[in-house]
Amino acid sequence: MPAEFRRYLFPPDSARINDVKGLDAYEYREAAKSHPFTGGLIRGWAPLQLAEFRGVTEEGTLRPDQHPFTPARPGEEAPVAAMIEAALVLEDALDEAGRARLNHAVDAVEWQTWANPEFLQFDTGVRLEFQPAEVQRRALALVAASLSPEGYTLVHDMMLINGFLGEVVGLENILNEFSYNIALYGRPHPVAPWGWQLFGHHCAVNCLVVEDRMVVSPVFLGAEPNEIDEGPHAGVETYTEKIRLGTDLMAALPEQQRREATVYEQMVDPAMPPDRVHPGDERHLAGAFQDNRVIPFEGVRVAEMPAEAQELALAVAEAFVALLPTGPRAARMREVRESLDETWFSWIGGHRPGDVFYYRLQSPVLIVELDHHCGVFLDYDTPKQFHIHTVLRTPHGNDYGRAWVRAWQQGR
Repeated sequence: MPAEFRRYLFPPDSARINDVKGLDAYEYREAAKSHPFTGGLIRGWAPLQLAEFRGVTEEGTLRPDQHPFTPARPGEEAPVAAMIEAALVLEDALDEAGRARLNHAVDAVEWQTWANPEFLQFDTGVRLEFQPAEVQRRALALVAASLSPEGYTLVHDMMLINGFLGEVVGLENILNEFSYNIALYGRPHPVAPWGWQLFGHHCAVNCLVVEDRMVVSPVFLGAEPNEIDEGPHAGVETYTEKIRLGTDLMAALPEQQRREATVYEQMVDPAMPPDRVHPGDERHLAGAFQDNRVIPFEGVRVAEMPAEAQELALAVAEAFVALLPTGPRAARMREVRESLDETWFSWIGGHRPGDVFYYRLQSPVLIVELDHHCGVFLDYDTPKQFHIHTVLRTPHGNDYGRAWVRAWQQGR
């Protein structure tokens, strides 16, 4: 039986597909600027893109002591040595001009130029699709050296699904496994802060290490569709766990708390303020270029949930931070548990099997979001279960490890 997403393929003569066939990433970037929809998105994001970084907050006021820098506890160290080796090997595969494009200062504003649409807005770092296979392989090796095995698999699956989508709709020119940029920030070093950034359609990961501590955020991972149903990668499927955990959490809440958690009953609800659904981000609040956004707590406080629901909320958090290697993941989850009294869970949409929905788990140390979206390269105008976006943030100034970098630069 064909996968559900195949019911929504554009017809072969569709302008949505044919108007961009044959354009490379840079030609498509220029076309996107003049298109009524994508051009509007770009103009709307422009004032936010290079703003002075402060960090996401829930009330507009930073907590300056939220992210003190301390050395990692035993067993919680980041895999810095392996990361250094992989980063240097990547540099060695590039020529002088490529290395110049790859490298930026550790606190450079270019960290903030990542984006998740398929059209380029900033050409930060090196565009992998125009690099030799060996550079592509070494870039993936750096990602693998930095993340957990399951984290690397998830990130690479997003890239594979992007390539699969390109094959399905006949737009391999702008949707392929390597239509991503990679950049380094700071010099790879066992003690001083440095990191890397990978971004492109439906996949953006920012990773920084200092001494033996690690931050992986912001992260954006998405998929349309969320599976590969044919070809050499058939069987790849994503987000099943995050979806299940969300609906299980809602089911574990008493009826009154379920009502409190449900901020809006419909994905596009008449009760929503005019700007609650963004044309590109839809219900997401903490996506690209939202580095300084004020996102108030809403829904139900996790500490007031029954024990089973609290454990499911923690499982939601852990499913998102599973990108991290074992040690840094343990450190991250300790932060999450310590902030449980200030952790809130909110929901939009239905919560029964087959429903589409949005959820957010938010505290002073973590924001995770999952949202079902409308069609972009498939033809549907209401959210579907097979088009999913997720976001991970570190509020109060430690996205990109920025709070730790500043502490390091100030001698802690």
